[in-house]
Amino acid sequence: MLRARPRRSLATPAPPRPTLIGLIAVWFVAGLSAVAQDTPRTESAEPPAAVAGEFSPEPGYTSLFDGRSLTGWEGKGEWFRVEDQAIVAGTLDKPIPHNQFLCTTRDYGDFELRLQVKARGAGANGGIQFRSRRVALGDEVSGYQADIGGVTDRLVWGGLYDESRRNRFLAEADAERLAAIVKPEEWNDYVIRCVGPKVELFINGERTVAYTEPEESIPRTGLIGVQVHSGPPCEIWYRRLRIKPL
Repeated sequence: MLRARPRRSLATPAPPRPTLIGLIAVWFVAGLSAVAQDTPRTESAEPPAAVAGEFSPEPGYTSLFDGRSLTGWEGKGEWFRVEDQAIVAGTLDKPIPHNQFLCTTRDYGDFELRLQVKARGAGANGGIQFRSRRVALGDEVSGYQADIGGVTDRLVWGGLYDESRRNRFLAEADAERLAAIVKPEEWNDYVIRCVGPKVELFINGERTVAYTEPEESIPRTGLIGVQVHSGPPCEIWYRRLRIKPL
């Protein structure tokens, strides 16, 4: 006995058979979706914004200190740190038993160096080394030093000292004039200019030293460094160090 075939409802038509082209299209769209989910977003290629308040040197000058780290410098870390975009040498917590220097890792010859400096603490003393060399087997540095702070009861800011070599001042500024120029425990502009045998030092726009080296054996290239002198607790702050070759 033949059975009648069941009729399909007109309200629910049978789904169409998938064609080969249709299957390929589905696979392609699914593949694109997966790639889009797995591929990380790329941000704008523009460089990151500068840190708020970050210093930019004048045209022709190159920064020696980035304001964030001691990259490009070497010295004993316990005596040097970075704070408020400045190199801080020394401490107010304890006496400083030996002179300490933080130096560049490369030499400089003829140049103009600009920076800002302030000294904190009674008897604070420091300096900026240039055309200098590390003394073997010790913490000392030998060479020219642009002085900062005081010695006993007198100011030596803006004086030129020969550190660990001739061990004496080569030139000094007038004490009364210094008292009118230097701003105690505030930022002071310092400029060191070296061309051949000539060395000039400036504090807050006023020239304190004009010296011509008479000895031909004295090197005209060397390291640049920042110092804190041995003695009572003190801090010497250095910032905005930038240099221009001459």
